[in-house]
Amino acid sequence: MDYHRITAITDPYFAQMHALMQNVFPVEEVLAYELWAEPLQDPGIRVFVAVEQGKVVGATEYRYYPDLEIAMTDFTIIGQDGKGIGPFLAGNRMADLRQVASEAGGKLNGMFAEIYNPELSEGLAFGGVKAMNAVVRREVLAHLGYLKLDLDYVHPSWQIDGEAVHGLDFCYMPLDDAGAKTVDAGLVARFLETYYAVLSEKPESWFRMIEGLKTRESVALLPI
Repeated sequence: MDYHRITAITDPYFAQMHALMQNVFPVEEVLAYELWAEPLQDPGIRVFVAVEQGKVVGATEYRYYPDLEIAMTDFTIIGQDGKGIGPFLAGNRMADLRQVASEAGGKLNGMFAEIYNPELSEGLAFGGVKAMNAVVRREVLAHLGYLKLDLDYVHPSWQIDGEAVHGLDFCYMPLDDAGAKTVDAGLVARFLETYYAVLSEKPESWFRMIEGLKTRESVALLPI
C-alpha cells in the first residue's frame, strides 16, 4: 500500500477519493467536488489516500495548527474491511504530523476529531463497510486515546447552507498529558472558530455553543 498525498483535484486519485467519501458519508458532510480545488492548494491541509494496485482503498485528511500546537483529523475512510487500512492510515498520519510539527518549530500537544454518536446515526450505512460503523469507529478512537468533550456539539453543514449538523461528538486526544481529564475551553473555542472560518453560513446554535465555551474555563473529557 502507498501513502499518497493529493494536492489538486486534477490528481487522478482525487476522483476516486471523492467517490469514496460520497459512498460512506451523508451528503451534508461532503464538500462538493469543485470546491475542493482551493483547499487542496493550502499547504496546511494534508489529504492522503491509501493506494493499493492503483485503487484508492482509504483516505484521511488532517491539519496541524502551529499557533495552537494541536491537530485536527478531518476524516478517516476505510474502503474495505480486513486489509489493515485503518492502522496504515493512523500510523502514517501520526508520523507525518510529528514531522510537520517539528518542521514548524513546535510540538503536537493533541488532536481533535469528530465522531458519530451511534444513537443518533443509526440510519447511516457508511457504504456497508463494517469498519466505518459508528460503534466500531468509536472503539478505535478510544483505543487510540481519544476522549469526548462534555459538550452539546453542533457543527455547520459543509453544504454551506447554514444548517446545523447534529449526531456527532467532538473528541480530543491529549498527547502532552495522556492522563488529562479536561481540555481548555478557550482552546476549543479558538480552534472551532478557526476551523469553521471557511464556511460563510453558520447556524445560530453554533454561535451559542461557541459563546458558551468562552464562559467556561475548561471542558471535561469523558470516555467515548
